[in-house]
Parts: sequence; structure tokens; C-alpha cells
Amino acid sequence: MAKRILNDLMISISGVRGIVGKSLTPELLSRLGQAFGTYMESGRVVVGRDTRVSGEMVKHSVFGGLLSTGCTILDIGVVSTPTATLMIEELKADGGIVISASHNPVEWNALKFFRADGVYLNAAEGRDLLNIYYGGDFTKKPWDELRPVECVSDAETHHVEKVLSILDVDAIKKRKFRVALDCCNGAGVGVSLRLLQELGCTVEPIHCTPDGLFPHTPEPNFDNLQDLCRFTRERKVDVGFATDPDADRIAVVSEKGDFLGEELSLALAAQHVLAKASKENGRVVVINMSTSSVTEDVARAAGFAVVRTPVGEVNVAERMEDLKAAIGGEGNGGVIDPRVHYGRDAIVGMGLVLEHLACTDKPLSAVAGALPHWHMIKTKIEVPTARAREVLRRLQREAKAERISTEDGLRLDWPDRWVHLRASNTEPVMRIIAEARKETDAQGLIETYTRLATEALA
Repeated sequence: MAKRILNDLMISISGVRGIVGKSLTPELLSRLGQAFGTYMESGRVVVGRDTRVSGEMVKHSVFGGLLSTGCTILDIGVVSTPTATLMIEELKADGGIVISASHNPVEWNALKFFRADGVYLNAAEGRDLLNIYYGGDFTKKPWDELRPVECVSDAETHHVEKVLSILDVDAIKKRKFRVALDCCNGAGVGVSLRLLQELGCTVEPIHCTPDGLFPHTPEPNFDNLQDLCRFTRERKVDVGFATDPDADRIAVVSEKGDFLGEELSLALAAQHVLAKASKENGRVVVINMSTSSVTEDVARAAGFAVVRTPVGEVNVAERMEDLKAAIGGEGNGGVIDPRVHYGRDAIVGMGLVLEHLACTDKPLSAVAGALPHWHMIKTKIEVPTARAREVLRRLQREAKAERISTEDGLRLDWPDRWVHLRASNTEPVMRIIAEARKETDAQGLIETYTRLATEALA
């Protein structure tokens, strides 16, 4: 799907995002509903939303567009994104829309579009949807072919049961874990609490009032989770978990209050899954091009090949399905376990980390400390989309590295370090991510390529 930015409106492979009352208007949302309803051929569409204050306005605007095309709406209410995607499959719907701007600030909201298997539309499918949207030739049903909205309750029960089915529940219960939980007052509150309670955990909640009033910037990174780090240390719990507002990403904090982060969430989950993966699974792990080499090292140590894809959940999910991968995901905390669903799921991540701790009988700090050691630094600079492509082309012409990839922006690799520059799908920025065995090398790459990109913009 192409990516366009106009007055803070972003249309990309990750859906349509905008600022409420500015670029994201009821008229736009209704038109997007019409486009998706037409694309769905007036089928059955699951709709869920996160806790953002703007969610009700967005939902009803989208409902008008969908209903006008003759769609049957299956309204599952306020749920996490992975809960919604599972329900698309469970209800045998033709597709779904999740209303959530994920990690974006509270003034943003968004529509995420999914197909019948509960996976995001891929680039080709997204282009088809956009062609309908821009063409404006929408299906319009007469009054006697309009369908009622069907409300579906208790979607979270299905999600929790599916996650429990892949875990050694008894082993986890025996450890009687104490868990700190920060859901940023988002849609992951209910499903996270239910899973942890089913696993016999004592939960110490922080920022778990699902009112959509975010207590900190929603992205689950080091800067935004200092409250959780202090809380985890003060409450003397075994682990701290944080989700973004729609709970498809997870970050982890050790019992010492140390931020282990989003990247190690995936590495820890992968290490555990691969240690007990059956021979029937494909001996491969799929991650995106911005994911830490820690996960790659963990996979290869377990005898698994590693395949990297462009950033974007659908890119990872489709390659995982093609290769029958044992596990995969994105280094932003997006753990994908195909035994549950081909989609990022913070709830799955929580379960796998707890099972890992139960099986090793060691504190989280020791388990994480034994992982291969890399230093990753992330930054971003504001860049209009059209200029981003120009900047990347210029940097590519001047690049010198052992491996150069332009499959997704520009990635440069050396034996002990790498840097990846790409235009974001979710913000009007260019992301620059560097990783190296030595922290000074990672910092050097960040400084060099931030300077080069800034100079190219001048």
C-alpha cells in the first residue's frame, strides 16, 4: 500500500491514521467505511476499537459507511487488536476493522484493515482498497438490503483460552509469579488481567484504568516506562510487563526494575519456543529488518535459520505462514506465535516469558543477562515522505558496507554492526536504527547517519 501524508493524514500498509478533528474527520471515516464495505463485497465485518476517547465517534462514522454498502457489522466493542484479529477467524467473518492508532499520541486515531484470516491487508490488497477509496464507486444498497449491527460479547474469553492452550499452565501456576502491569489505560487491560489471573499470578497494576487517557506517551520504550521500572522495583515483583494501547506490542522490565525493552521481549519468547519446538515445525524464524540481532543469534544457536522481511506485520506474518516458521515477529515488541495467530500479540508475549521463567527457575535478570549482547540505538527525524525517498537514494549512492539492502529503505551491514534507515508507516518521520557489539560503534552509526540524512534534507 502506498504511503501518503496530507495534513497529518497517513495512508500506508499499516492502515489510515490521522489527528482527530483535523485530518481524521467523520466524512473521511464514513468514506473509508464505504470503501472497505465495497472491497468486502457487502460481507460480514468485525469491528473493534481501543479505549481512545475519540473511539466512539470514529466507530459510528465507520459504521455508517459500512452499513450503506450492505455489510453485516459484528461489533466486538473495546478489545485489543490481537483479540479482534482472532475473532475475525472465530466468527468466520470476511474481514475486519480495528479502530486504534496503536502507539501514536492520544490526539491520533486510525483504522486498521484485516482480511478473512485476521491478517492485515498486504501491499497488493491495500492498493485494491485504495483504488476503490479514491475512485469513489462504492456499493450502495437500498433500504431493504441494509443489515443490522450484531453485538458480540466476551471476545476476550476466546483470546485468553487460545493463549492458555499453548502454555504449561500448571508450571506457571506453581511459581506464583508477582507481576507489575502497565497497559497505558488502553484496550489490553481486561485481557491481560484475565490471562495473568488464569496463570495464578498476583498482579500489581499501574495505569490500568481503561479510559483512554494515556498517563504517558503510549510507545512502550525506555523513556516512557520509567514509572513501571520504579514500580516494579518498589513492589518487589518478578517481572513487569507493558503494552501499547492496543496490546499488540509488549516490553519487559526485570525484577530489579531494569528496562529490558521491546527487543528482548521477542528474543526471550523465541528462545523459549525454539528450545521445545517440534521437528514438525519449519526450522526457521522470521523477523523484520529492524529487529535486533539478539533474536537472530538465539535462533541460530537453536539450529534455526533466520529470514528477514521488510518492516510491517503483514510482511512477517505472510512469510511465516509460507515457511511454517516456529515463531517470528518484530523487534518493537511484536511477538507472533503461529499456534495462536499470525499476528503480533502482547498477551502471547506475556505467557511465553512467564513460561520461560517457570521452566528455567531463574530470575528474569539472569535469563536476560545470558542472552547474546548487542547495543541498539533508535532515533528518528521529521521527513516528508517524498523527501525521504530522495534522501535514501542519495545515501545509497554514497554507501559503503559489506552488505547493502534496499528492500526496505536502506540497510547497511558489517560483521559486528548494522544501520537501517526507512520512512515510517505510522508517523511522518524517518527512523534510524543502529546496532553493534560495542555501544560506541552503535552511537557512531547513529550520529553519522543522522548527520548525513539531515544534510541530504538541506
